Amino acid sequence: MPKHTLSVLVENKPGVLARISALFSRRGFNIDSLAVGPTENAEVSRMTVVVDVDQLPLEQVTKQLNKLVEVLKIVELDPLASVSRELVLVKVRADSSSRGAILETAQLFKARIVDVTADAVTLESTGSSNKLEAMLEILEPHGIRELVQSGVVGISRGGRSITDRAGRH
Repeated sequence: MPKHTLSVLVENKPGVLARISALFSRRGFNIDSLAVGPTENAEVSRMTVVVDVDQLPLEQVTKQLNKLVEVLKIVELDPLASVSRELVLVKVRADSSSRGAILETAQLFKARIVDVTADAVTLESTGSSNKLEAMLEILEPHGIRELVQSGVVGISRGGRSITDRAGRH
């Protein structure tokens, strides 16, 4: 099944996230990635939801989401017409013999070094899922001690905005 990225504008109110995730759960859909945050308008939040589902069930869920009072607008982000990124923090085992290779990998992937101790290095990297997966694959043999990864955030390319047309979708 193909992955779909939905950008959902919602009212910034308690319980909205729970209602929306419950809707996906009731349909038996696993949410691959979920990120929620404020927008340029303090009364509106943007949810970026990545689901692995066929087109027809996705259309049914989108229609149900649109019926929720708190949902203002839903747009599926086209991978070719949008930019999406994730953030990863990864703590890698690093002794004196492996530290150089880890730092080279960080440089290769444009990762930032955010913490260094005698036995570990913590890196911060942003990018596409593919880029982050490739970096983690190279770091794995050194020993990943801890990992935290954000959900996908995405925005369409060009001058148009999801908020250009006010009101409900």
